[in-house]
Amino acid sequence: MGAIVHFPPDLKDWLTHNIRRGATAAPLIDAMKQQGFNPGIATALVNAFVSAAQGGKPFPADSIEIEDPVSNANEYGGFNAKKLASGNLLQAGDRTVKVAMRVASPALIVLDDFLSMQECDQLVEMAKPRLMPSTITDPVSGKTVVSENRSSNGMFFRPGENALIERIEHRIADLIVMPVENGEGLQILNYKPGAESTPHFDFLMPGNAENNASIARSGQRVSTMVMYLNDVDDGGGTFFPEAGLTVVPKKGSALYFEYCNEMNQLDGKSLHAGGRVLQGEKWAATKWMRQKVYVPAA
Repeated sequence: MGAIVHFPPDLKDWLTHNIRRGATAAPLIDAMKQQGFNPGIATALVNAFVSAAQGGKPFPADSIEIEDPVSNANEYGGFNAKKLASGNLLQAGDRTVKVAMRVASPALIVLDDFLSMQECDQLVEMAKPRLMPSTITDPVSGKTVVSENRSSNGMFFRPGENALIERIEHRIADLIVMPVENGEGLQILNYKPGAESTPHFDFLMPGNAENNASIARSGQRVSTMVMYLNDVDDGGGTFFPEAGLTVVPKKGSALYFEYCNEMNQLDGKSLHAGGRVLQGEKWAATKWMRQKVYVPAA
């Protein structure tokens, strides 16, 4: 029996763009393998798109079925959250946090009381005057563009921008035992009713000069911390389709998940989405960690 492998819109766009411009399968497979994709899954994905192009058929929408789930799909995921200590109470710098849930695959943990109620309110108020339509890194060009797949507003704080940001950054770094300098700037997102983000990966996709240059400067993204800054009346959960898991926003709580291990393998089960906000609004803070000291583009 085969296994279903899901892929996000940006990977589809990258494959479609390169195949339409005449790229052959081998270099596309090699590019994906260099970024840590399981060889079997990289080959299956590229071949599915090439076959569709050659047969004049539509490209796969968001998933394909592969034949050997033991040698392909299982090798791609199954990471353990090795950066986190065991136990139900964890020390995060200046704060002791409670473990609400652990999941082995995808490797994630949910923490209660990671932020205080006052810290949540302060982040929201500081972010409000600086909100802009959310952007992503375009998978083809590597440029920062307004996202068609994320209907939120957002902004970034500079690393260590003020005392509150610095305190939260150190709290995250201490929790996962990584240098605080490896973190990108803290992002604040605001989702109004009806807003959502479609399934995507947080690690950087191969295939353009800017992503490759970013990885060369700072290494691949290895993990994400999502901190919920308010309670949402209905909807707005963080959904992991491969696990059938939704983390419901709870003010002050945090979701941490990993997707790049020490061998530079990337976990496809980290595919996630921001569920549509049905009632109320959603505020969240996101922090991405890198393999090396984060150096932004000049």
